[in-house]
Amino acid sequence: MIICTKKMDYPIGNQCQRVQNQVVKMSSEKERSQLLCVKALASRGRLDSITQQMGYHPQYLESFLRTQHYILHMDGPLPLHYRHYIAIMAAARHHCRYLVSLHSAHFLRVGGDPLWLQGLDSAPPRLRSLDQLNKVLAHRPWLTARQHIEALLKIAEQCWSLAELVQAVVLLAHCHALASFVFGAGLEQDTPEPPGLASYCFCDAANGNAAAPPEGLRSARRRSLDSSCEGGCLQERIQWVQEEKERRGERRINAQPLLYTELEEEEEAPCCADPSRFVSDPEFGYQDFDRREEDHFQVFRVQDYSWEDHGFSLVNRLYSDIGHLLDDRFRTVTSLPNSVLSGGQGSEVKRAIWNYIHWMFGIRYDDYDYGEVNHLLERNLKLYIKTVTCYPDKTKSQLFPRPWKPLKPAEKVHVNLLIMEARLQAELLYALRAITQYMIA
Repeated sequence: MIICTKKMDYPIGNQCQRVQNQVVKMSSEKERSQLLCVKALASRGRLDSITQQMGYHPQYLESFLRTQHYILHMDGPLPLHYRHYIAIMAAARHHCRYLVSLHSAHFLRVGGDPLWLQGLDSAPPRLRSLDQLNKVLAHRPWLTARQHIEALLKIAEQCWSLAELVQAVVLLAHCHALASFVFGAGLEQDTPEPPGLASYCFCDAANGNAAAPPEGLRSARRRSLDSSCEGGCLQERIQWVQEEKERRGERRINAQPLLYTELEEEEEAPCCADPSRFVSDPEFGYQDFDRREEDHFQVFRVQDYSWEDHGFSLVNRLYSDIGHLLDDRFRTVTSLPNSVLSGGQGSEVKRAIWNYIHWMFGIRYDDYDYGEVNHLLERNLKLYIKTVTCYPDKTKSQLFPRPWKPLKPAEKVHVNLLIMEARLQAELLYALRAITQYMIA
């Protein structure tokens, strides 16, 4: 009996340790989610819909927010109002009212000329010259060529510098891919604020905490997500945010009044949300990269030009530190827990999704068996991935089949994150290869 008991105690002890480790990990993830929520509230006064959705995966959310903040707000060759206008141009290619609305408000806040928001024709020639590259990258990135780069650096009125163009390319690709996420996550119809989410943050549900959040955070979240709150509630929200920042010893960023920021974001955004005014050649869209056209549009082979060996070093050299931030995003999204879609085959499914998206854009991996895509991804899921990647605005249809029944909410978000990041990398590869060809010509 003693021997038997000892033999049974050992595995039970291991099991307890595993459970304990899982509890610690869940607690850590929960704290991380809550901290990110507090940071987002303190900096913006509310939690936007994108942050809520990505909050299911706090380790990814942290990487995404860091990259986006760097691109839009930190040191770089482009002035702030140019950055937001470029983001508007990119989002408009996919008719994404959510992002057009958001960046229109930010454009005005950083001093942009309201006349530019009348449409692309009202923008300065320098920005209009970016339209052709924007159109090609958004819909058929394999058409991106050295000539597009040369036209902007040498021929365009008030030519771009190489550093400015690289930041613009990163912005365009970032916003094209983010538009896919917005439509895939069903956020487009929530412009400018999502209804029905006023009482809690998605981060709570993601971590198994469906109950009410801590009292101080609860009231701030509820009011910050409620676009219809009265002036008194808004003042109370501002007071909480200011107290939270003081408690953490932070000074108000650039002394910008939160009252102005929040009121302007809620009141300005809807008036600038028509994407069509920023689009030329609206009929230009995605077309299948057909194998019959391989002689004309040569397949992009990753063995010849990859992110790891070529793209990363180039973009990091021309736009300091952005390569590290983007690389962290790519690595983080592919290293999230392997629970997506298929228990023990999680890693294989994630790679199938990633390679399938690149395949649609003409990018091939010689060491990958593409038969795995059909084996691992069911037809409806492939249709969903292709639509969100190539025709994001078509996901608005209520008749569109969504392969979500077997998936948990966090897994749905993970699929949309994979789509966004794979698409982002594909666009960057084509643009950076064209820049490389220009530089060595």
